[in-house]
Amino acid sequence: MLLLVRHAHAGDKYRWEGPDSVRPLSAAGQAEAAGLLIRLEDYPLERILSSPTVRCQQTVQPLARDRYLGVECHPALGVDADLAVVLALLGDLQAQSAVVCTHGEVIGQVLARLVVDGLTVDHQPLVWPKGSSWLLEGTDGRFTFGRYLPPLPLAGAPTPSWQTSVAQRLRPLQVMPGASRR
Repeated sequence: MLLLVRHAHAGDKYRWEGPDSVRPLSAAGQAEAAGLLIRLEDYPLERILSSPTVRCQQTVQPLARDRYLGVECHPALGVDADLAVVLALLGDLQAQSAVVCTHGEVIGQVLARLVVDGLTVDHQPLVWPKGSSWLLEGTDGRFTFGRYLPPLPLAGAPTPSWQTSVAQRLRPLQVMPGASRR
């Protein structure tokens, strides 16, 4: 069993002034990350792997703390990941009950390839919104079934002090009410 998680909401990347790799979760993203505790509470976990980006690490940190596990950062899970390398990594992790947090671009490619290779899914069309997960099951490095787990944001999730300071620093950049948000 493997749980493939898309990082939670991290604000508008076009409004972020720093390197994209250090863009943190937004308040909504913190609530989605906290929701993973409930969404994944029935699944045994042995490992938690993440893209090296801050938003991916922050998505799985509450889960890692809750399960007394470390977060293993893997450059192979970055936004520009090589599909063959990611698929090999996922196949190796299959027998370890792992959570893997990465980016929408990567998850889309992985799911499309797995479906072509015979993965049966419980949700069509394939979707992977921020904070969502896909439970992938199978044997011998081959995934045969995928179950979609929508995001479960927890209202009132605590906002860490670093998040508050980032939000205050970016306040002038916020979109005005009624404006379109991504």
